[in-house]
Amino acid sequence: MRRPLVCALTTLLFAGGATVAGTGAAGAAPQERTESTKPKAVDFAGTVALSNCSGSLVRLPGSADTDPALVLTNGHCLETGMPGAGDVITDRPSSRSFSLLNSTAGKVATLRAVKISYATMTDTDITLYELNTTYAKIKQQYGISALALSGDRSTAGTPIKVVSGYWKRIYTCNVDGFVHQLREADWTWKDSLRYTPSCNTIGGTSGSPVVDVNSGKVVAVNNTGNESGERCTMNNPCEVDENGQVTVRRGINYAQQTYGITKCFGTGNKLDLDLPGCELPKPSEDDEEGMAALR
Repeated sequence: MRRPLVCALTTLLFAGGATVAGTGAAGAAPQERTESTKPKAVDFAGTVALSNCSGSLVRLPGSADTDPALVLTNGHCLETGMPGAGDVITDRPSSRSFSLLNSTAGKVATLRAVKISYATMTDTDITLYELNTTYAKIKQQYGISALALSGDRSTAGTPIKVVSGYWKRIYTCNVDGFVHQLREADWTWKDSLRYTPSCNTIGGTSGSPVVDVNSGKVVAVNNTGNESGERCTMNNPCEVDENGQVTVRRGINYAQQTYGITKCFGTGNKLDLDLPGCELPKPSEDDEEGMAALR
């Protein structure tokens, strides 16, 4: 998991510290676009820093300006601890705070959640928080727009940037490919996105938005990497193909695609796991009973 542990601080010491700049080799040249449709350069505007992770203020394709805003990070970044394999959390109260950043990684506001809309580490590794304010109010008060969450699956070779609000650091690489199953300790994630080597993310970058340089939209959320070459252990995920063949790629990092999220939220940014096309895992009866006790 990409959290700010002791190993992350050690990595920074050897790396010379984090910087507010792109790192790694430049990605493939973006497709030609007219001046009117060319997305702006990827920066920190709309990203957030959590107490233990990175994240982003995100907007779904159908979101309205007056909808309650959403923050996206990893499931393993939950303030209550990592969900177990098979656990799904929905509509749980939360008062978690987030530092909202501007284009140069300066803090412009503290945002606050009212609930965890959805969180899991099953099939994917995501948490979505609903805030106590709207996109329109955030834009009016702080001049910051939410990042657009793409409803389309990414493709291999796409130039991307991983933007960490925690470390105020941007990693630049390409989508190397996709993994049928990515296994780490007790968890299994499906159709994970694998980076080319220059996105050498570290602890604290968990939850960072992965932005398609061509479209300017979020296509995935950064979540893990194989640190020491071990096989399918904590901090050492392994790849499993359709035939059960296991591959270990030491030093390679991964993200969870996010296009599926857009199929599971309806009007008003409300979670609806019964919507057509929604494939996010649903809570079990035990999950629902536990959540009801907390409301």
